[in-house]
Amino acid sequence: MDPIKNPFSPGAGSPPPELVGRDPLLELARILLGRVKLKRPEKSLLLTGLRGVGKTVLLNEIERMAKAEQYRTVAIEAHEDKPLGPLIAPYLRNLLYELDRIAGTGNKVRRGFRVLRSFLGRLSVNYEDVSIGLDVDPEEGSADSGDLGIDLPNLFIALGEAAQERKAAVAVFIDEIQYFNQKELGALIMAMHKIQQQQLPVVLLGAGLPILPGLAGESKSYAERLFNFPDVGALSEADAAKALREPAHAAGVTFKVDALKEIFRLTRGYPYFLQEWGYQSWNTAAKSPITLDDVRRATASVIPRLDQNFFRVRFDRLTPSEKNFLRAMAELGAGSHRTGDIADALKVKVTSLGPVRAKLIKKGMIYSPAHGDMAFTVPLFNEFMIRAMPKFNP
Repeated sequence: MDPIKNPFSPGAGSPPPELVGRDPLLELARILLGRVKLKRPEKSLLLTGLRGVGKTVLLNEIERMAKAEQYRTVAIEAHEDKPLGPLIAPYLRNLLYELDRIAGTGNKVRRGFRVLRSFLGRLSVNYEDVSIGLDVDPEEGSADSGDLGIDLPNLFIALGEAAQERKAAVAVFIDEIQYFNQKELGALIMAMHKIQQQQLPVVLLGAGLPILPGLAGESKSYAERLFNFPDVGALSEADAAKALREPAHAAGVTFKVDALKEIFRLTRGYPYFLQEWGYQSWNTAAKSPITLDDVRRATASVIPRLDQNFFRVRFDRLTPSEKNFLRAMAELGAGSHRTGDIADALKVKVTSLGPVRAKLIKKGMIYSPAHGDMAFTVPLFNEFMIRAMPKFNP
């Protein structure tokens, strides 16, 4: 069939043609945005889930909802190479400019610029990299201690007061939030704690891997009282079928029932993989309906695409010892595995696995769903590891 008319869209953060199975999460976000505008306390949202479940897509949809409610928004993606302070400062500067353009009286916005200037003065960055773009003096005694846990909350309060003065609300979106270190995550949590205490119109919506609730709890014990941590999981078989069937039907194409069942078996209901199989099945099929044979032929194209792109970019970042650790997990099969069983598979003492396990957790390759257990953060990665390293050499 015509690939130009193909409705499916595999890609990192690409919006699917049909967003299904996420209504409860979107309702949580709707309530949060509505209550914060009315100055009523509500927990911010930190979405958690494996790679490829659509966390970024959901953040983008919630940002669209926030803009529809007249929120001022910024969307940030955290990464390993840039600290929180230099990363977030330019976005907060842009927010202050937006607030400055709103008609109103008072000096809270100007004070926000001064506090931001103080904050920048304590960061190890060049003003060319994070430019204020406004000739203001720093606000003495605010956000200038050099301690992120003190300065970031002061900066957020200044932003919240500026928004309140201009009768506006602010939503800060941060993806891949697990990449912040413990001190940075703690400072962000403290900032939102101060915001909630003063009932200022600022809300945080983030997304990260399943390790995020644990990281937040380790940073600040009261994190669970400030945030909801909804899990974004795989779709049910019914929702997975709908995610494939509805976009195809809108384009005048149908799926055979056994074709939908086969795609669900192969993808386990993970949204990214559903888009890949839907995309290739459409291109493989000569005509409607898309059949089981079409899906099976498409699988021969999907697996190499996933191996060369989705999986390979993560595999290539690994050291030989890290690859061997993951290959041992794959040898044990799908699901989570006890660290002791991984050590037995590798024929080493369990105490020797600590450093490589810590590095893999930091790289976002594995997480601990329960004490002593390890699991992949990337769905179907165990199958890829066997294809990438057919022979297991402990």
